[in-house]
Amino acid sequence: MVLAMMVFLITLIFVIWQPRGLQIGTTAIIGAIVALLVGVVSFTDVFTVIDIVWDATLAFIGIIILSMVLDEIGFFEWAAIKMAKLSGGNGHKMFVYILLLGAVVAAFFANDGAALILTPILLAKMKYLKMKPLAIFAFLIAGGFIGDSASSPLVISNLTNIVTAGYFDIGFVEYAKNMFLPNLLAILASIVVLWIYFRKDIPFTIDVSNLPEASTVIKNQTMFKFSWFFLALLMTGYLVGDFYNLPVSVFALGGALIFLAIANHYKAVKPIMTIKAAPWQVVWFSVGLYVVVYGLKNAGLTDVIASWIIHLNTYGDAIAIIGTGFLSAIISSIMNNMPTIMIMDIAIDQVGYVGNEALVYANILGSNLGPKMTPIGSLATLLWLHVLAQKGVKITWGEYMKVGLVITPPVLLVALLGLI
Repeated sequence: MVLAMMVFLITLIFVIWQPRGLQIGTTAIIGAIVALLVGVVSFTDVFTVIDIVWDATLAFIGIIILSMVLDEIGFFEWAAIKMAKLSGGNGHKMFVYILLLGAVVAAFFANDGAALILTPILLAKMKYLKMKPLAIFAFLIAGGFIGDSASSPLVISNLTNIVTAGYFDIGFVEYAKNMFLPNLLAILASIVVLWIYFRKDIPFTIDVSNLPEASTVIKNQTMFKFSWFFLALLMTGYLVGDFYNLPVSVFALGGALIFLAIANHYKAVKPIMTIKAAPWQVVWFSVGLYVVVYGLKNAGLTDVIASWIIHLNTYGDAIAIIGTGFLSAIISSIMNNMPTIMIMDIAIDQVGYVGNEALVYANILGSNLGPKMTPIGSLATLLWLHVLAQKGVKITWGEYMKVGLVITPPVLLVALLGLI
């Protein structure tokens, strides 16, 4: 256990630190190689991990490529301007509308898509509207928070969702039915808690008259109009795939490549540049870090967590669901939600999936929301902080945790009540 934990902690430290620009995927693969060399995992374990994460990882790449093409067309900038103008210059309405936009983007384009695509657009628009620093901070934190808190409604909304749905063979429709209410409660609770926390920093009025008309930011009208049809077709594909038990990546990645080809035909994007810009490091990160984490499983960590879940079950369903959700949240905030979701999935599987289905969804909610307590909790948060740093906005760990530790627990609790 000590050796496996050391390999994991050193890998995680380098993932967060990124010395000399060392990318997260490279670090994770190095960690996986070290785990193999010291014997905490075997080559068989590597293939087991690949079998667990391949669908989720390819689907994630597809979702991001689709998001990047839509961003090139001006789809998200159009939506952001529409939401800003819809507020009529009321700062509090705009705050709520931006959160709703973030929730929609997270649902259909994943939480990482919201972090990578929507954050720079919102930042640019807020600077254009000449908001004060405290107001910008409030909007940015809120936008970053909703990206994770609203990333549970669909299998495709978060990498953790895809991994868990694949591990327990949960269908697209079945998943959506079970997570509709918890996700709705998470969105409502997020809006209320974030507004209460930041209400004094949100300006009463914002001059939106200087914003350009939404239609002027669309770079390719043909592709923009086609996008709506294609997104509806893609959602239909997910439902058809669910009926025939097809991997979600068939439609997520396959659909993204088809959309990319059509966009290239209409000269809306440069496909080679788009593919190169896709976050391929996430592929190596997913496989590498999961291999490292599998070493913790081999060392007995999942047995320990399984015993905790069994103990929670003795207090009844409500305590078991809330306890499992917060257990997942705490572990995620400490050791990142990517390894947590696998460790917790395996532990719940050891307890027994049949009869404990709600615990699986509680784990997802905990892994999606819990990471917001710390900057290292999720890949989306790390990407979000990186994007902001590139734009000259520095948010310290202290500033982040001061907010995250206060607003996350009540939102998670409300979301978990939707499973009871």
